[in-house]
Amino acid sequence: GLGVKRELRNELQLETELRQAINHHQFVLHYQPIISMHDGSIKGVEALIRWQHPHQGLILPNEFIDTAEETGLIVPIGEWVIREACRQLMKWKKYFPADRPISVSVNISSKQLLPHLSSLIGRVLHDYNLGPEMLILEITESMLMENAEQVSPLLRTLKDMNIKLHIDDFGTGYSSLSYLHKFPVDVLKIDRNFVRRVETNEDNLKIVKAIISLAHSLNMDVIAEGVETESQLAKLRELDCGYMQGYLFSKPLNSDDIDGLLRKGKVDLITHYTRMSLKR
Repeated sequence: GLGVKRELRNELQLETELRQAINHHQFVLHYQPIISMHDGSIKGVEALIRWQHPHQGLILPNEFIDTAEETGLIVPIGEWVIREACRQLMKWKKYFPADRPISVSVNISSKQLLPHLSSLIGRVLHDYNLGPEMLILEITESMLMENAEQVSPLLRTLKDMNIKLHIDDFGTGYSSLSYLHKFPVDVLKIDRNFVRRVETNEDNLKIVKAIISLAHSLNMDVIAEGVETESQLAKLRELDCGYMQGYLFSKPLNSDDIDGLLRKGKVDLITHYTRMSLKR
């Protein structure tokens, strides 16, 4: 009993503090670059929410998103994320030439998959004078599958607005292969757990290979998440994976630090590893 009570008290405390965080603007976005395998150019960035807690410092989403979802607070938080990402995009749009447009991917929770999501996005894009190709929505594979019937018309509407859709954590579900072609999806993101073991585990390698060829056959791009080593990079390149993000290139950074990376516009892909193999 005591453990449950304590847990409940913690939950209520967290809910109260999250409400305060919304009212007192304690959230910030960090951004992780998405890199082209082809030439190391930065295709875009993924926006990741952080809670700048007045006493506990920076709190990562895995500590509060579940509570935000259960309490419905994810809706105002999610709306803030979309607005903040677009506000930042407007700044970047001023700095960077039109031939190198930058896009921001935003994670959408299942609670946000409401019919009015499309009008919210339309409004925000209009407010910040942005083209729809600059904002990308990421939804997880499981969300897509659990709400397939309700979500489908919303995704069509978003697609008609030219908003791109990425499927996050792809490969962790099981029933989605038959469904996939029915949804207007642009990109599959390979879950980091597959990427992590791609060079050591034969089964993982096969799964990654299958996801990549499936995506290509449906005219979708592929982003590998959580790329941390040069041998993973080499393996993914061999498998014809188009894009990647991960600590090998950059951890999620605040907008000022990302500015520097975007100015360069690319990362060096001729790594130590490939230099070695070229010499052989």
